[in-house]
Amino acid sequence: MKVMAFNGSPRKKWNTATLLEKALEGAASKSAETELIHLYDLNFKGCISCFACKTIGGKSYGRCAVQDDLTMVFNKVEEADAIILGSPIYWGTVSGEMKSFMERLLFPYSTYTDPPGSLFPRKIKTGFIYTMGLTEEMMQEMGYIPYFKRHDMILKRIYGDSEYMCSFDTYQFDDYSKVLSTRFDPVKKAKRREEVFPIDCQRAFDMGVRFAGGK
Repeated sequence: MKVMAFNGSPRKKWNTATLLEKALEGAASKSAETELIHLYDLNFKGCISCFACKTIGGKSYGRCAVQDDLTMVFNKVEEADAIILGSPIYWGTVSGEMKSFMERLLFPYSTYTDPPGSLFPRKIKTGFIYTMGLTEEMMQEMGYIPYFKRHDMILKRIYGDSEYMCSFDTYQFDDYSKVLSTRFDPVKKAKRREEVFPIDCQRAFDMGVRFAGGK
């Protein structure tokens, strides 16, 4: 059993990365092999719309033809039993690195058929962990749920079973006094970090357990 996680945050030791690490700890607790990849460490771009992955009989049919740091990553994905994506929400969407990664992760396996199908060789579990500075109420007011569900729908179609979780109102800085952020109450942020973020960590851990075949 192999579970891979992909960090779409530029930070390697903050909210998104921490939750992904917890998810992998959960998988490892069920004896899964795990790997965390930081997307900001890799040199790649989004889809270049060459359609080599859609050219019937072509050498890259069903595979991304671009050769860069994602080439070996996608080879590993095809050997994995589960993958977990993680990203902060920037301006209502996932980070730029995660968006580019998703273009390359999803498009080569998606068929231009009616209904759309999948060229991925087998079914695997997928998950998504979203982190954001907004409260849950603010997130709902801004209409993020359909965005998350759209990702969930596409992951299910291409790969198989999928689920997602959100971590709200995250603690964003070590010292709020040094950053112009008067919209937020640093005391409340710190309190939530202490009381709620550990619960989010447990939820991520439990996701990893499920992905490795546990309950």
